[in-house]
Amino acid sequence: MRLLAVIGALAIIVVIAAAVYFFGGFYSVAATEEPAPVAWVLTHVREASVDRHATETPPASLDDAKLVQAGAKAFLARGCTVCHGGPGVPWLKATEGIQPGPPDLKDVVKDRTPAELFWVVKHGIKMTAMPSFGSIGVPDPEIWSIVAFLKKLPTVTDAEFKTWTAAASN
Repeated sequence: MRLLAVIGALAIIVVIAAAVYFFGGFYSVAATEEPAPVAWVLTHVREASVDRHATETPPASLDDAKLVQAGAKAFLARGCTVCHGGPGVPWLKATEGIQPGPPDLKDVVKDRTPAELFWVVKHGIKMTAMPSFGSIGVPDPEIWSIVAFLKKLPTVTDAEFKTWTAAASN
C-alpha cells in the first residue's frame, strides 16, 4: 500500500512539473530549436498514428503510366514542390525555417506503403506544415495519383518530370 502511495505522489509531481514546464512558458515554441525529447515523442506518435489509421487500398494499379503522370501534374499544381521540391525543382528557400523540416520524399516513400502515403496526403500531419488535401476538397482519385507518382519518385528524372508536368498542363 505504501508503494502505491509513493507511485501516486510521484505521478502527481511529474504532472505538476510538466504543467509548469509547458504552460509556464519554459518550453520554447521557436522554430529555430527543437528539443530532442519532444522531437522524439512527436516522431514516434506520428509514425504510430499513420500506421494505425492508414487502411485504404488503391482502387487500381499504381504502376499505370497515365496515373503516375497525372500524379506528377497534381504534385506540381497542388504546391507539393514548394516544400518537398521535385525532380529538377528546388525546394522553396522559406521551407528551411519550418520545424520540423519537410522530408526528402525520395527517401520517405521507400519505407511507406501506398496506404500510408494516401493517409498522410489526405489527412495531413498536425504540428507540421503538411496540409490535409482532403480538407480542401481534393478528390481521392487525385490523391491516389499523387501516391502513384510518389512511389515512382526515386526513379523519376528531371526530364521526365518536366515533360509530364508540361504535357499535362496543356
